[in-house]
Amino acid sequence: MKSAFLYAATRTPFGKFNGALAGVRPDDLAATAIGGVLGQAPALDPAAIDEVVWGNANGAGEENRNVGRMAALLAGLPASVPGTTVNRLCGSSLDAAMTGSRAIETGDAEIVLVGGVESMTRAPWVLPKPSRAFPAGDVTAVSTTLGWRLVNPRMPKEWTVSLGECNEQLQERFGISRERQDEFAVRSHRLAHRAWEDGFYDALVTPVGDLVRDEGIRPDSDTGKLAALKPSFRPDGTITAGNASPLSDGASALLLGSEAAAAALGTDPLGRIAGRGAMALDPREFGYAPVEAANRALARAGITWDQVGAVELNEAFAVQSLACVDAWLGDGLRDPGVVNQRGGAIAIGHPLGASGGRILGTLAAVLRERRERYGVAAICIGVGQGLAVVLENPEVSE
Repeated sequence: MKSAFLYAATRTPFGKFNGALAGVRPDDLAATAIGGVLGQAPALDPAAIDEVVWGNANGAGEENRNVGRMAALLAGLPASVPGTTVNRLCGSSLDAAMTGSRAIETGDAEIVLVGGVESMTRAPWVLPKPSRAFPAGDVTAVSTTLGWRLVNPRMPKEWTVSLGECNEQLQERFGISRERQDEFAVRSHRLAHRAWEDGFYDALVTPVGDLVRDEGIRPDSDTGKLAALKPSFRPDGTITAGNASPLSDGASALLLGSEAAAAALGTDPLGRIAGRGAMALDPREFGYAPVEAANRALARAGITWDQVGAVELNEAFAVQSLACVDAWLGDGLRDPGVVNQRGGAIAIGHPLGASGGRILGTLAAVLRERRERYGVAAICIGVGQGLAVVLENPEVSE
Protein backbone atom coordinates (compact mmCIF):
# COMPACT_ATOMS: atom_id res chain seq x y z
CA MET A 1 0.00 0.00 0.00
CA LYS A 2 0.99 3.62 -0.53
CA SER A 3 1.82 5.95 2.33
CA ALA A 4 -0.31 9.02 3.08
CA PHE A 5 1.39 12.29 3.96
CA LEU A 6 0.30 15.57 5.49
CA TYR A 7 1.46 18.39 3.21
CA ALA A 8 -0.20 21.53 4.57
CA ALA A 9 -2.25 22.61 7.57
CA THR A 10 -4.04 25.72 8.71
CA ARG A 11 -6.92 26.79 10.87
CA THR A 12 -8.82 29.95 11.61
CA PRO A 13 -8.33 31.66 14.94
CA PHE A 14 -10.78 30.10 17.37
CA GLY A 15 -13.37 32.59 18.58
CA LYS A 16 -15.28 32.81 21.83
CA PHE A 17 -18.95 31.91 22.03
CA ASN A 18 -20.80 35.07 20.93
CA GLY A 19 -17.38 36.57 20.15
CA ALA A 20 -15.59 37.91 17.11
CA LEU A 21 -16.72 35.09 14.79
CA ALA A 22 -20.37 35.16 15.85
CA GLY A 23 -21.34 36.91 12.63
CA VAL A 24 -19.57 34.42 10.36
CA ARG A 25 -21.47 31.46 8.95
CA PRO A 26 -19.85 28.04 9.45
CA ASP A 27 -19.70 27.36 5.72
CA ASP A 28 -17.86 30.66 5.28
CA LEU A 29 -15.46 29.76 8.11
CA ALA A 30 -14.80 26.46 6.36
CA ALA A 31 -14.23 28.19 3.02
CA THR A 32 -11.73 30.54 4.66
CA ALA A 33 -9.76 27.60 6.03
CA ILE A 34 -9.80 25.92 2.62
CA GLY A 35 -8.46 29.07 0.99
CA GLY A 36 -5.73 29.28 3.60
CA VAL A 37 -4.51 25.72 3.14
CA LEU A 38 -4.57 25.96 -0.66
CA GLY A 39 -2.29 29.00 -0.34
CA GLN A 40 0.35 26.68 1.15
CA ALA A 41 0.43 24.53 -2.00
CA PRO A 42 1.48 26.99 -4.70
CA ALA A 43 1.71 24.50 -7.56
CA LEU A 44 -1.62 22.79 -6.94
CA ASP A 45 -4.30 22.88 -9.57
CA PRO A 46 -7.46 22.66 -7.41
CA ALA A 47 -9.03 20.43 -10.05
CA ALA A 48 -6.45 17.78 -9.10
CA ILE A 49 -8.03 17.36 -5.63
CA ASP A 50 -9.68 13.97 -5.69
CA GLU A 51 -11.97 14.47 -2.72
CA VAL A 52 -12.98 16.84 0.06
CA VAL A 53 -13.74 15.11 3.37
CA TRP A 54 -15.02 17.52 6.01
CA GLY A 55 -15.94 17.15 9.67
CA ASN A 56 -18.88 18.75 11.47
CA ALA A 57 -20.60 17.75 14.68
CA ASN A 58 -23.84 19.72 14.54
CA GLY A 59 -25.33 19.71 11.06
CA ALA A 60 -28.52 21.32 12.29
CA GLY A 61 -28.07 24.89 11.07
CA GLU A 62 -26.24 26.78 8.35
CA GLU A 63 -23.77 23.91 7.96
CA ASN A 64 -26.51 21.54 6.85
CA ARG A 65 -26.67 20.15 3.30
CA ASN A 66 -23.15 18.68 3.33
CA VAL A 67 -20.99 21.56 4.54
CA GLY A 68 -17.88 19.95 3.03
CA ARG A 69 -19.30 20.26 -0.46
CA MET A 70 -20.76 23.72 0.23
CA ALA A 71 -17.47 25.06 1.61
CA ALA A 72 -15.48 23.70 -1.33
CA LEU A 73 -17.77 25.51 -3.75
CA LEU A 74 -17.68 28.72 -1.69
CA ALA A 75 -13.88 28.54 -1.65
CA GLY A 76 -13.84 28.45 -5.44
CA LEU A 77 -12.90 24.82 -6.01
CA PRO A 78 -14.09 23.47 -9.36
CA ALA A 79 -17.54 21.91 -9.30
CA SER A 80 -15.87 18.68 -10.45
CA VAL A 81 -14.24 18.16 -7.01
CA PRO A 82 -16.54 15.93 -4.93
CA GLY A 83 -17.08 16.53 -1.24
CA THR A 84 -18.57 14.77 1.76
CA THR A 85 -19.18 15.56 5.41
CA VAL A 86 -18.48 13.15 8.26
CA ASN A 87 -19.80 13.35 11.81
CA ARG A 88 -18.02 11.73 14.72
CA LEU A 89 -18.87 14.62 17.05
CA CYS A 90 -15.68 16.10 18.56
CA GLY A 91 -13.53 13.75 16.47
CA SER A 92 -15.09 14.68 13.13
CA SER A 93 -12.12 16.41 11.49
CA LEU A 94 -9.63 13.84 12.78
CA ASP A 95 -11.96 11.19 11.38
CA ALA A 96 -11.93 13.11 8.09
CA ALA A 97 -8.13 12.97 8.06
CA MET A 98 -8.19 9.25 8.83
CA THR A 99 -10.70 8.65 6.03
CA GLY A 100 -8.66 10.72 3.58
CA SER A 101 -5.43 8.96 4.47
CA ARG A 102 -7.01 5.56 3.88
CA ALA A 103 -8.19 6.64 0.43
CA ILE A 104 -4.62 7.61 -0.44
CA GLU A 105 -3.12 4.43 0.97
CA THR A 106 -5.47 2.23 -1.04
CA GLY A 107 -4.86 4.16 -4.24
CA ASP A 108 -8.38 5.57 -4.49
CA ALA A 109 -6.98 9.12 -4.32
CA GLU A 110 -3.73 11.02 -4.69
CA ILE A 111 -4.73 14.32 -3.05
CA VAL A 112 -7.47 14.77 -0.45
CA LEU A 113 -8.47 18.02 1.23
CA VAL A 114 -9.77 17.40 4.76
CA GLY A 115 -10.79 19.48 7.73
CA GLY A 116 -13.73 20.53 9.83
CA VAL A 117 -15.80 23.42 11.12
CA GLU A 118 -18.10 24.38 13.96
CA SER A 119 -19.91 27.54 14.89
CA MET A 120 -21.22 26.80 18.34
CA THR A 121 -22.49 30.37 18.54
CA ARG A 122 -24.70 29.98 15.49
CA ALA A 123 -25.97 26.48 16.32
CA PRO A 124 -29.75 26.81 16.14
CA TRP A 125 -32.57 25.89 18.44
CA VAL A 126 -34.71 23.14 16.94
CA LEU A 127 -38.31 22.07 17.38
CA PRO A 128 -39.24 18.40 17.02
CA LYS A 129 -41.80 17.87 14.28
CA PRO A 130 -45.05 16.50 15.81
CA SER A 131 -46.39 13.16 14.66
CA ARG A 132 -49.82 14.77 14.33
CA ALA A 133 -50.74 18.25 13.21
CA PHE A 134 -51.51 21.00 15.73
CA PRO A 135 -50.52 19.43 19.10
CA ALA A 136 -52.44 20.91 22.02
CA GLY A 137 -49.48 21.11 24.42
CA ASP A 138 -46.41 23.31 24.54
CA VAL A 139 -43.36 22.59 22.40
CA THR A 140 -39.83 23.22 23.65
CA ALA A 141 -37.07 24.60 21.44
CA VAL A 142 -33.90 22.58 22.00
CA SER A 143 -30.41 24.06 21.76
CA THR A 144 -28.07 22.20 19.42
CA THR A 145 -24.92 23.90 20.70
CA LEU A 146 -23.59 20.97 22.75
CA GLY A 147 -24.54 17.64 24.22
CA TRP A 148 -27.56 15.37 24.03
CA ARG A 149 -30.77 16.60 22.43
CA LEU A 150 -34.03 14.92 21.34
CA VAL A 151 -32.93 11.82 23.26
CA ASN A 152 -34.45 8.47 22.37
CA PRO A 153 -36.38 7.35 25.49
CA ARG A 154 -35.01 3.83 25.01
CA MET A 155 -31.48 5.09 25.74
CA PRO A 156 -30.41 4.27 29.33
CA LYS A 157 -30.60 7.43 31.43
CA GLU A 158 -27.15 6.87 32.93
CA TRP A 159 -25.68 7.20 29.43
CA THR A 160 -27.34 10.53 28.65
CA VAL A 161 -26.06 12.61 31.56
CA SER A 162 -24.16 15.79 30.72
CA LEU A 163 -20.58 15.68 29.49
CA GLY A 164 -19.55 17.46 32.66
CA GLU A 165 -21.24 14.90 34.89
CA CYS A 166 -19.47 12.14 32.95
CA ASN A 167 -16.17 13.78 33.79
CA GLU A 168 -17.08 14.27 37.44
CA GLN A 169 -17.57 10.51 37.51
CA LEU A 170 -14.16 10.11 35.88
CA GLN A 171 -12.69 12.37 38.56
CA GLU A 172 -14.16 10.13 41.25
CA ARG A 173 -12.76 7.04 39.56
CA PHE A 174 -9.19 8.35 39.36
CA GLY A 175 -9.08 10.80 42.26
CA ILE A 176 -7.87 13.77 40.21
CA SER A 177 -8.13 16.82 42.45
CA ARG A 178 -9.59 20.23 41.65
CA GLU A 179 -6.16 21.74 42.34
CA ARG A 180 -4.48 19.51 39.79
CA GLN A 181 -7.13 20.30 37.19
CA ASP A 182 -6.70 24.04 37.74
CA GLU A 183 -2.92 23.76 37.45
CA PHE A 184 -3.34 21.94 34.14
CA ALA A 185 -5.66 24.69 32.89
CA VAL A 186 -3.23 27.45 33.84
CA ARG A 187 -0.48 25.59 31.97
CA SER A 188 -2.69 25.47 28.87
CA HIS A 189 -3.23 29.23 28.86
CA ARG A 190 0.41 30.10 29.54
CA LEU A 191 1.78 27.77 26.88
CA ALA A 192 -0.75 28.94 24.29
CA HIS A 193 0.07 32.58 25.01
CA ARG A 194 3.78 31.89 24.80
CA ALA A 195 3.30 30.07 21.49
CA TRP A 196 1.60 33.11 19.98
CA GLU A 197 4.27 35.42 21.37
CA ASP A 198 6.98 33.15 19.91
CA GLY A 199 5.35 33.29 16.47
CA PHE A 200 4.65 29.55 16.51
CA TYR A 201 1.06 29.91 15.31
CA ASP A 202 1.69 32.63 12.73
CA ALA A 203 2.12 30.15 9.87
CA LEU A 204 -0.60 27.82 11.16
CA VAL A 205 -3.49 30.28 11.36
CA THR A 206 -5.46 32.01 8.60
CA PRO A 207 -7.09 35.24 9.87
CA VAL A 208 -10.82 35.82 9.61
CA GLY A 209 -11.49 39.51 9.15
CA ASP A 210 -9.89 41.39 12.02
CA LEU A 211 -9.45 38.27 14.16
CA VAL A 212 -5.86 37.06 13.87
CA ARG A 213 -5.36 35.28 17.22
CA ASP A 214 -7.34 32.85 19.34
CA GLU A 215 -9.83 34.86 21.32
CA GLY A 216 -10.06 32.89 24.55
CA ILE A 217 -6.45 32.72 25.77
CA ARG A 218 -5.97 34.33 29.19
CA PRO A 219 -2.24 34.88 29.80
CA ASP A 220 -2.92 36.19 33.32
CA SER A 221 -4.73 33.04 34.41
CA ASP A 222 -3.54 31.59 37.71
CA THR A 223 -4.68 28.95 40.15
CA GLY A 224 -5.91 31.55 42.64
CA LYS A 225 -8.39 32.95 40.12
CA LEU A 226 -9.50 29.50 39.01
CA ALA A 227 -9.98 28.35 42.60
CA ALA A 228 -12.59 31.09 43.06
CA LEU A 229 -14.84 29.73 40.30
CA LYS A 230 -17.94 27.77 41.25
CA PRO A 231 -18.33 24.14 40.10
CA SER A 232 -20.41 23.87 36.93
CA PHE A 233 -22.05 20.46 37.22
CA ARG A 234 -22.25 19.50 40.90
CA PRO A 235 -22.51 21.76 43.95
CA ASP A 236 -19.46 20.03 45.40
CA GLY A 237 -17.84 19.18 42.07
CA THR A 238 -14.36 19.86 40.71
CA ILE A 239 -15.10 20.91 37.12
CA THR A 240 -15.52 24.63 36.44
CA ALA A 241 -15.61 26.95 33.46
CA GLY A 242 -11.90 27.50 34.09
CA ASN A 243 -10.69 23.91 33.81
CA ALA A 244 -12.84 22.82 30.86
CA SER A 245 -12.75 23.81 27.20
CA PRO A 246 -15.06 26.69 26.23
CA LEU A 247 -17.76 26.82 23.57
CA SER A 248 -16.02 28.08 20.42
CA ASP A 249 -16.23 28.88 16.72
CA GLY A 250 -13.61 27.96 14.11
CA ALA A 251 -12.41 25.79 11.24
CA SER A 252 -9.32 23.77 10.31
CA ALA A 253 -8.05 22.41 6.98
CA LEU A 254 -5.34 19.95 5.90
CA LEU A 255 -3.96 18.74 2.57
CA LEU A 256 -3.14 15.04 2.41
CA GLY A 257 -1.42 13.31 -0.48
CA SER A 258 0.61 10.37 -1.65
CA GLU A 259 4.39 10.56 -1.91
CA ALA A 260 4.05 11.24 -5.64
CA ALA A 261 1.70 14.16 -4.92
CA ALA A 262 4.60 16.35 -3.75
CA ALA A 263 5.29 17.55 -7.29
CA ALA A 264 1.66 18.48 -7.93
CA LEU A 265 1.44 20.30 -4.60
CA GLY A 266 4.76 22.13 -4.94
CA THR A 267 5.76 21.45 -1.35
CA ASP A 268 7.45 18.79 0.76
CA PRO A 269 5.45 16.71 3.26
CA LEU A 270 5.16 17.78 6.90
CA GLY A 271 4.44 14.30 8.20
CA ARG A 272 3.49 10.74 7.32
CA ILE A 273 0.33 9.12 8.68
CA ALA A 274 1.97 6.17 10.41
CA GLY A 275 -0.93 4.70 12.39
CA ARG A 276 -4.58 5.18 13.25
CA GLY A 277 -6.70 3.97 16.14
CA ALA A 278 -10.31 4.12 17.31
CA MET A 279 -11.83 3.05 20.62
CA ALA A 280 -15.32 2.89 22.09
CA LEU A 281 -16.38 2.63 25.75
CA ASP A 282 -19.46 3.07 27.89
CA PRO A 283 -20.76 6.54 26.88
CA ARG A 284 -20.03 7.90 30.37
CA GLU A 285 -16.33 7.07 29.94
CA PHE A 286 -15.81 9.01 26.70
CA GLY A 287 -13.08 11.17 28.23
CA TYR A 288 -10.91 8.11 28.78
CA ALA A 289 -11.35 6.62 25.30
CA PRO A 290 -8.22 8.30 23.82
CA VAL A 291 -6.06 6.02 26.01
CA GLU A 292 -6.68 2.86 24.05
CA ALA A 293 -7.24 4.68 20.74
CA ALA A 294 -3.66 5.98 20.99
CA ASN A 295 -2.32 2.60 22.08
CA ARG A 296 -3.92 1.01 19.03
CA ALA A 297 -2.54 3.68 16.71
CA LEU A 298 0.95 3.12 18.12
CA ALA A 299 0.67 -0.63 17.63
CA ARG A 300 -0.36 -0.13 14.01
CA ALA A 301 2.57 2.23 13.52
CA GLY A 302 4.89 -0.41 14.97
CA ILE A 303 6.26 1.82 17.73
CA THR A 304 5.92 2.20 21.50
CA TRP A 305 5.31 5.14 23.83
CA ASP A 306 9.01 5.59 24.62
CA GLN A 307 9.53 6.64 20.97
CA VAL A 308 6.90 9.41 21.12
CA GLY A 309 8.32 12.92 21.37
CA ALA A 310 5.12 14.98 21.14
CA VAL A 311 1.44 14.50 21.96
CA GLU A 312 -1.46 16.73 20.99
CA LEU A 313 -4.41 15.73 23.17
CA ASN A 314 -7.59 17.72 22.81
CA GLU A 315 -8.36 19.17 26.23
CA ALA A 316 -12.11 18.74 26.46
CA PHE A 317 -11.75 18.79 30.25
CA ALA A 318 -8.63 18.99 32.38
CA VAL A 319 -9.71 15.91 34.34
CA GLN A 320 -10.00 13.62 31.33
CA SER A 321 -6.77 14.96 29.87
CA LEU A 322 -4.94 14.18 33.10
CA ALA A 323 -6.51 10.72 33.29
CA CYS A 324 -5.28 9.95 29.77
CA VAL A 325 -1.77 11.28 30.39
CA ASP A 326 -1.50 9.31 33.63
CA ALA A 327 -2.46 6.13 31.78
CA TRP A 328 0.07 6.76 29.01
CA LEU A 329 2.81 7.38 31.56
CA GLY A 330 2.03 3.94 32.90
CA ASP A 331 2.29 2.59 29.36
CA GLY A 332 5.73 4.12 28.80
CA LEU A 333 5.29 7.77 27.79
CA ARG A 334 8.62 9.27 28.81
CA ASP A 335 7.56 12.73 29.97
CA PRO A 336 4.17 14.39 30.57
CA GLY A 337 5.77 17.63 29.40
CA VAL A 338 5.59 16.47 25.77
CA VAL A 339 1.78 16.81 25.90
CA ASN A 340 0.35 20.02 24.41
CA GLN A 341 3.64 21.90 24.49
CA ARG A 342 2.05 24.85 22.69
CA GLY A 343 -1.16 25.02 24.71
CA GLY A 344 -4.43 23.18 24.34
CA ALA A 345 -8.16 23.48 23.94
CA ILE A 346 -8.82 24.81 27.45
CA ALA A 347 -7.07 27.99 26.31
CA ILE A 348 -7.37 27.89 22.52
CA GLY A 349 -10.96 26.68 22.31
CA HIS A 350 -12.84 23.62 21.10
CA PRO A 351 -15.09 24.19 18.09
CA LEU A 352 -16.18 20.57 17.93
CA GLY A 353 -15.84 19.73 14.26
CA ALA A 354 -12.56 21.64 13.84
CA SER A 355 -10.48 20.42 16.78
CA GLY A 356 -9.16 17.20 15.26
CA GLY A 357 -7.65 19.09 12.35
CA ARG A 358 -6.17 21.63 14.73
CA ILE A 359 -4.34 19.05 16.83
CA LEU A 360 -3.01 17.17 13.79
CA GLY A 361 -1.65 20.33 12.17
CA THR A 362 -0.17 21.52 15.45
CA LEU A 363 1.44 18.12 16.02
CA ALA A 364 3.26 18.31 12.69
CA ALA A 365 4.61 21.76 13.56
CA VAL A 366 5.72 20.69 17.06
CA LEU A 367 7.52 17.62 15.69
CA ARG A 368 9.46 19.80 13.28
CA GLU A 369 10.18 22.44 15.91
CA ARG A 370 11.44 19.86 18.44
CA ARG A 371 13.16 17.63 15.87
CA GLU A 372 11.18 14.63 17.09
CA ARG A 373 10.34 11.70 14.88
CA TYR A 374 6.98 10.44 16.18
CA GLY A 375 3.96 12.14 17.68
CA VAL A 376 0.37 11.28 18.62
CA ALA A 377 -2.79 13.32 18.03
CA ALA A 378 -5.69 12.07 20.16
CA ILE A 379 -9.21 13.25 20.92
CA CYS A 380 -12.13 12.15 23.09
CA ILE A 381 -15.60 12.02 21.61
CA GLY A 382 -19.02 12.20 23.25
CA VAL A 383 -21.07 8.99 23.52
CA GLY A 384 -17.99 7.00 24.48
CA GLN A 385 -15.44 7.17 21.65
CA GLY A 386 -11.85 8.22 21.02
CA LEU A 387 -9.61 8.59 17.96
CA ALA A 388 -5.84 8.85 17.54
CA VAL A 389 -3.31 9.26 14.74
CA VAL A 390 0.43 8.64 14.85
CA LEU A 391 2.40 11.09 12.75
CA GLU A 392 6.01 10.59 11.63
CA ASN A 393 8.27 13.55 10.91
CA PRO A 394 9.96 12.84 7.53
CA GLU A 395 12.86 15.15 8.45
CA VAL A 396 13.95 12.81 11.27
CA SER A 397 14.85 9.26 10.27
CA GLU A 398 16.24 7.95 13.57
